[in-house]
Amino acid sequence: MRKASPDVPDIGEGKRGEQGYLGYLLRQASAAHRLRMERALADKEVTLPQFLTLTMLEAYPGISNADLARLAMLTPQTVSVIIKNLERSGLVRRQPHPIHGRIQRIEASESGRRLLKQCRAKVNKVEQALMKGLGAEEEKVVRRWLVAIADDGQS
Repeated sequence: MRKASPDVPDIGEGKRGEQGYLGYLLRQASAAHRLRMERALADKEVTLPQFLTLTMLEAYPGISNADLARLAMLTPQTVSVIIKNLERSGLVRRQPHPIHGRIQRIEASESGRRLLKQCRAKVNKVEQALMKGLGAEEEKVVRRWLVAIADDGQS
């Protein structure tokens, strides 16, 4: 891989390597993971935010737009646009909330669930690659650590 500039270290070198700040390394890893995910989903013409939205709708059917935004870590405005596009494509449907008339419940349609299943097969390969070289116990430690970091940020 060619360097962008002689002064910028490659990934794994200097502050981009093991001597780097953990926060920076997390961000660097997140960016690399996002790119891998986008590439994995590209042939299905699904964006990563759309995949996250469908995943959360499948896991928590009938949730509100506001809850969906929190779960997918997107802004409510972004989720609104995503839902409109997914609805236009027949991948999600909205229904009025049985008690709160102004709240709409959103759920994946049958075609949305089929597409999500196809996307998951591709994403599972990316996820497996993330854990390559880690044993089951090490994976648990990594997962626990990442959850703890996210949970600490909520306080």
